[in-house]
Amino acid sequence: MSDRWRVPLPRGAEPPYRVFVNGVPQAEGTDYEVEPGALAFSRPLEQEGRLGFWRWALMFFAIAGVYRRHDSVDVQYTVDGRDRVATGLEVRPPKEP
Repeated sequence: MSDRWRVPLPRGAEPPYRVFVNGVPQAEGTDYEVEPGALAFSRPLEQEGRLGFWRWALMFFAIAGVYRRHDSVDVQYTVDGRDRVATGLEVRPPKEP
């Protein structure tokens, strides 16, 4: 079983990486590790899926208790020596046993 949350890197992404979670800079080795094709986080990251009509309506009318945590992962990287930025990358939870 893997207990790490993974964020796949864009195709062709090369270091150096600058990683942000919810706009906060992250440190390699402390906050995440680089794996082949992905970043691995030991702390939980959450992303809310597509909103259904009722959840959207409740949020639209600002009814309390409908907001859930949604972590946004952004990465600055290089491809062929050029800087690129990817925002709102997919978060994959740990695999079940």
